[in-house]
Amino acid sequence: MNIIINTASINNFLTLPPNQIFWVFFVNFGWLILAIAFLFGMREVYLLFVRIKWSMDQKTILLAIDIPRGNEQSPKAVENMFSYLSGAHGSINFFEKWFEGKYQKSFSFEIVSLEGYTQFLVESPLEFRNLVESAIYSQYPDAEISEVEDYTKNIPSNLPNEEYDVWGTEFIQSAPQIYPIKCYQEFEHQIGPSEMQFKDPMASLMDLFSSLGPGEYLWLQMLVAPTGFDWIKKSTQEIDRILHREKKAKPGFDSWLIESLGNLSELFYSIWGDIDSNPDEHKERSMLDLTPDEKRKAEGIQIKSSKLGLEAKFRVVYVAKREAMNKAKVANGIIGYIKQFSSLDLNGLMPDLKLTFTKTIYFFTKIRLLHKKRKIFNAYVARSDTRGRRAGLYNIEELATIWHFPIEANVKASMIEKAPGRKADAPVSLPVVEDLDDSVADIFQDSPSSLSTQNSPTPLNSQRNSSTIFDLKDEKNQGEIKPSTDLNNQHVVPPDNLPFV
Repeated sequence: MNIIINTASINNFLTLPPNQIFWVFFVNFGWLILAIAFLFGMREVYLLFVRIKWSMDQKTILLAIDIPRGNEQSPKAVENMFSYLSGAHGSINFFEKWFEGKYQKSFSFEIVSLEGYTQFLVESPLEFRNLVESAIYSQYPDAEISEVEDYTKNIPSNLPNEEYDVWGTEFIQSAPQIYPIKCYQEFEHQIGPSEMQFKDPMASLMDLFSSLGPGEYLWLQMLVAPTGFDWIKKSTQEIDRILHREKKAKPGFDSWLIESLGNLSELFYSIWGDIDSNPDEHKERSMLDLTPDEKRKAEGIQIKSSKLGLEAKFRVVYVAKREAMNKAKVANGIIGYIKQFSSLDLNGLMPDLKLTFTKTIYFFTKIRLLHKKRKIFNAYVARSDTRGRRAGLYNIEELATIWHFPIEANVKASMIEKAPGRKADAPVSLPVVEDLDDSVADIFQDSPSSLSTQNSPTPLNSQRNSSTIFDLKDEKNQGEIKPSTDLNNQHVVPPDNLPFV
């Protein structure tokens, strides 16, 4: 039986001129490409529609955080905060995603400078307010958290306009996201006093924020969304690639049968004996076999994957009146601050020059620049984690390095809102005038200064158990210190070396 394949139609198609070949192929098969692209686009539009509909029912709250005065906490405290906030992660099934439009909610950690006044803020879903407050108070008991109005509402929404101009960008990772950036441990030096050994990278940012004048607003936003543990598999795969580890596939029946037949045939005739084998070609390497660059990469990946990971996106917007705008100072300062976290052999952050950076070249520059400025400004105001570039993967250590409360010993920036010292009420067991005997009560009645401080807050370091009480003011002899009696109603004489005016 002869099988005949007729290739005449194929030969006729290939003999056509190139332009006819394109149109014949497009008419017969091109609609498939258009149909697939149309269906994919409709799926994305539908998913966006249901997400917007679901998000309209979700409420958020903006919290202002006054950093503790004399803060000595390292970024490790903020790292613990992010670890606690990862508890907001929830699983979303197929029905919730495609029919309800549900998605993982995110937090917005912001540092803003309003004409030189610097404030730390957190925008959170309303249902996670207690989670955010607990995370902050657990690490900073002296901090003050208050609900505030959205500061972006004080700026016109149709920016840029004749009065205001806008500059902004998003920052993306310069290498695959499984590689770590430079973290806060690398900013520590073993020189000088202990409180100065950590060179806080936040110092340059606080100095830039404090240098702004009237009509200038600089906003830095870090959107953080909890995620699962699937990203750790990519880290393991990259380490295996560096160490030349072969991926071990699960053996099936077919592979077992072929291997058994091959081993059986080797008993009678050496089929593979004449083939030269190079045992070092796929030999697994140890850490001692790696170059310093490969060893550092493997260790960095392993360290990053050992801590909790979150998806994050960084966005900065600079709004200013046209006569007060100093784009060169702000842009160079922000980019310089971000470049502090770059490890050239591992990973770093860089401006997104292709998509979100507010700069255009070549064709229709004015229209495209106006569109870019409005796009990034509206994305910031909406705190959108879907607009612009896709969020990257960072662990809690990396996030705490970029966004943390400055250490006051290293950062000398004015106009940063700080919480006062912790206010403590007097102990319940503190004796009052009603609880004392008549003799002691007479002492307090004769001392106006004692009565004036009776209801004032009691300092924590006050000597409330002192057995000696002096009247610092006497109606007859002003300026003299009059010895009074102690709690045992005995006269007490002041020491001879007591200084007088």
